[in-house]
Amino acid sequence: MVKSNSASEKSKQQGDRLARSTTPLPSVVALNLPISHLQQSLLAWYKQQGRDLPWRRTRDPYAIWISEIMLQQTQVKTVLPYYERWLQQFPTVFDLAKTDQQTVLKAWEGLGYYTRARNLHRAAQIIVEDHTGQFPQNYEQVVALPGIGRTTAGGILSAAYNQPVPILDGNVKRVLARLVALQVPPSKALEQLWSISEALLPASDSRDFNQAMMDLGATLCTRRRPACLLCPWQVSCEAYTQNVHLEIPMTEARAPLSHKRIGVAVVWNDQGQILIDRRPQKGLLGGLWEFPGGKIEPGETVQECIRRELQEELAIDVEVGDRLITIDHAYTHFKVTLNVFHCRHTGGDPQPIECDEVRWVSVSELEQFPFPKANIQIIDALRNE
Repeated sequence: MVKSNSASEKSKQQGDRLARSTTPLPSVVALNLPISHLQQSLLAWYKQQGRDLPWRRTRDPYAIWISEIMLQQTQVKTVLPYYERWLQQFPTVFDLAKTDQQTVLKAWEGLGYYTRARNLHRAAQIIVEDHTGQFPQNYEQVVALPGIGRTTAGGILSAAYNQPVPILDGNVKRVLARLVALQVPPSKALEQLWSISEALLPASDSRDFNQAMMDLGATLCTRRRPACLLCPWQVSCEAYTQNVHLEIPMTEARAPLSHKRIGVAVVWNDQGQILIDRRPQKGLLGGLWEFPGGKIEPGETVQECIRRELQEELAIDVEVGDRLITIDHAYTHFKVTLNVFHCRHTGGDPQPIECDEVRWVSVSELEQFPFPKANIQIIDALRNE
């Protein structure tokens, strides 16, 4: 008999085992968690083992807000240098609000998920215009700002103002799912997990408690090889007690990532300049600059794709030359292969038909513009030719 290794079969096996070893998640009242003990033990552990991070050394809501947005879907070690540079360049919300978007995107370049940067910029303008430059302390006003959801609001309000507002980021979901031996993926029990997070949160030490839960998930209660023997919540952890801590949180079966093949043009004019265009504000990588091109259609060569795309998007004709570089890059929901070719401009004035702006620039000027991460490799290849 052939053994199945599919994601759906694995998920089914996890469910079968957990169904034998756990009961459905009850209401937060019926859980009968030793709340006082959990609070005290976690805060004591955090006092000794909590991470020393720059945004924890301040109560400035602006600096804390910046860190919370940067930490969305991004690891601490990646965020640290960006955070320091950002506060040097935009030390106050007034500095950020008055800066043009291109400068903001350039400062964010390489950090990914660029909607976060656009939202930060717009939210800063709202804070200056509607709140006299003071970050709001009211929950409803905070979540009304662009880019701030329930968890981010809780992180800011608890860290900056010590307000008892719960959080539920990825680390906290994992910790709580194991604490109660959650038998479904966290996405299927979000309101119950929110209720547990809120019930556990102490009124007087919410700042440290929320930070401690995130640290517990980041350093001990990790997805793989959790350090249960060092965990302050080990004696109360249902997943550890039932020996299912390696199977929780359960994951949902995911479809394979789609793979797109892209033809990209480095278009030169007779003056030795290169053509770049700025993407529309909405959508993936909005507001960033790129080298023009598009998806290779079935049965189409890269060269044919480039000629077609540049005619459709910029109304220009080009002669496709040698290959410059091939780049494989993964986004959250798909992968791309960029096939980058040198091209010579042969006719037509570039028009921003499907973009916001076009420019001819020299190689040395490219560093002035914010580009997606994959495009940075193209720039490096041009410099090294």
